[in-house]
Order: sequence, then structure tokens, then C-alpha cells
Amino acid sequence: MERRVVVTGAGVLSPLGDSGADLHLSLLAGRSGITPVTLFPTDGLPSMSAGQLPAFDATGYLGEGNLRPLDRISRIVTSAAQRALDAAGFSRQLRAEREVGLVLGTMFSGIRTIAEFDRRGLTRGPSYVSPLDFANTVINAAAGQTAIWHDLRGVNTTVAGSAASGLQAIANAADLIRSGRADALLAGGTDELCFETLLGFARAGYLCPGDDRPLPFDARRRGFALAEGAALVMLEEAESAAARGARVLAEVRGHGAAFDSSRGADPARSARAVGRAVTAALADAGVRPEEVDALSAAANGSPRGDAAEAAGIAAALPGRAATLPVSAIRGLLGEALGAAGAFQVIDLLETLTDGRLPGAAGFERGDEGFPLAVRAGSSEVTVRVALVNAMGLDGQHAALILARPEAG
Repeated sequence: MERRVVVTGAGVLSPLGDSGADLHLSLLAGRSGITPVTLFPTDGLPSMSAGQLPAFDATGYLGEGNLRPLDRISRIVTSAAQRALDAAGFSRQLRAEREVGLVLGTMFSGIRTIAEFDRRGLTRGPSYVSPLDFANTVINAAAGQTAIWHDLRGVNTTVAGSAASGLQAIANAADLIRSGRADALLAGGTDELCFETLLGFARAGYLCPGDDRPLPFDARRRGFALAEGAALVMLEEAESAAARGARVLAEVRGHGAAFDSSRGADPARSARAVGRAVTAALADAGVRPEEVDALSAAANGSPRGDAAEAAGIAAALPGRAATLPVSAIRGLLGEALGAAGAFQVIDLLETLTDGRLPGAAGFERGDEGFPLAVRAGSSEVTVRVALVNAMGLDGQHAALILARPEAG
């Protein structure tokens, strides 16, 4: 018999707070975490805003231990992991008795560290580069550093699937538990802001210009704003969690994934890939389209991406999409890439508890024939089963079904 997977804790560092409650309440209030960039000099960049972690200091989460081997993104992930472990009641003593692992999604991981390492080598010579920086230039460094810090002796895996990475990491971790290969895993995603990523996305034409705000699904949308952070959930096998008296926040019922080989260039193919991922998630969970009570969408203000997502969701949920309550949090939070899907999951965990779903801030009207029931403000909802959708920027698509613990 396949094992059930439940969520017993969450940890988050976001532009809108360092707890699921703070994030959720900010979204409900329509408060934006997107502000003018202050993390680093922006000379050579066009005027833009982004979702930044406010005054991040890892010692506030991790204490005064030796943080020197950890670069900034490793500190962010390690801090979010501390929050998730604490929330789930996984003390260091319990981790010594029961094996815990980590599945982390990211698009770029330590690109800031890579750029600084290369810059020093090119400008000052190879003898001036930092050996500590070199260790953090590989994409799985943040996951490894987090496991070392927290003594996570189980599976340690990094998933790189663009902006779908965080949701794919949670799905992969759930499969490991369902199949009996693990009992407890932290899972989620991360990415950080740096000059190089902002410059690259600006040159590629993805970002909303100047002081414009991202407007998910709205006909006026002109691009997205980048963001940073980390979001992790503690996944456990249901009987194991019950045996230790853990509080269960939700159940991961199923997931699906698909790839658009046009990488977003063909809107019809993108929509079909979204639909395939959602259909696969529903089938895996044993959920009918009419049983879905809420959708957390990946929409971020991308002209092509948002349209493809709306069309794909409508095709996968016939008869339900036109009335389904929709949340699109990236308009206030920004496009956090590897962390984005995990942010959506953590916000939905709060919705399952308080019955309030954020809307799509700034939404006024969709494109002609827009098929979803999107609204700008929050909604009072009764959610037993929720769908989370994530879209990468290179064709990756993922969907996940969450359910309230008592949902059948």
C-alpha cells in the first residue's frame, strides 16, 4: 500500500516576512514586497524594483556559530530550514534519532558567489580568489551546507527546473516518502537576487519596465519583478508523524509534470503542457476537476506565460475553471524563481487553516476571452483540496495537489 505524505511544518524567508502567517497576512492585505533595489549597486541597470529580503542577518536564526563557510544563499536556506525544523518539532536530538533529508529546488543557486569568484580571479589574479567561495560555486552547495549545519543525514538532492524547481522539489520529496525511501524530508526552493541575474533578465526583456508593477493575468501586464528568498516544508510519512504526535497542516495528495519543448515560444504548446501537468496531478491524487476548491497560479505578469497558464488550466478543469477561486501571489511577492512554487505552497497552508485566499493584486480585466475567475482582492473560501501550479521559464511545468488533513 502506498504511504501517505503529510506536511508538519514550514519555514520561510520572504520579502513579506519570515513566517507563513506574515507572508499570508501581507498578501491578504495587498501589501507589496517589491521595492527599489538596495541590496547592491545598480549602476548600469535600468530603473527597477524587486522583492528583497529586508535586513537579512543569519545570526538571528542560526546563532553565533561559524557561518564563514556559508555564502549568502546558503545562509538563507539554512535559516529557512531552521524555521521549518522548529515548526515541525524536529529538535537536534530528534534528528539524531530519526533520519531527515533535504530536497532543494533552485534555478541559479549561488550565482552571486560564482560571479564574485570569477571577478576576483579576473581582476586581481587567481591567488586572490577565496577557497570558501569556490566550494559554494556548485549548484548543490546550499543544500549541502544546510545539511551539514543541521545534521541532516538523509537524502540530499538539488532540483534545477527553473521557476518550477521549488514545486518539483516538493513533488520529488513526496515520491521518496511514498515509495518508502525516506520518512522525513525538508523540501522546497530558493534563489537570491544579484546584479547579474537582474541584468540578464532585464536584457532578455522579461522584467516590467521602470516603476511598473507586475500584474498577473491582467491585460495590461508587461513583465515580472524578480524576488528572492527560501521556502521549505517538512514532509513526513503520515503514520510516522502521527506516532510522534506531530501537528498535520496538509496532505500532499499527488503531483504531475510536463515539458514544453518550444520553451514558451509557442503559446498553444505551452498551454497544452500546463494542462498535461495539471491532469497528471489530478490523476495521481485521485481528484476530479470539480473537487478542486482553489488554485494557486504561477502567473507573474508575463504576457505569454500568463496567457498559456490560463488556457492550460481551463482545458484541464473543464466546467470548473470559470468559477474556481484563484490566487496569484507573484504580483506582490515577485518572481522568486526556485522559491516561487514553495512560497505558493506555504501560503496555501495558511489558507487551509483560515479560509482566506489572496487574489491577484491589481487585476482589472483579462485578455479577450479570459477563462478564469480571477479577482484582485482576497476571498473567503472553504478549501478541502487545492491545486498549486508552477511554470518554469524554459518549458518546465509542475502541478501539486494539497488537501486538508481530514479531506477524504
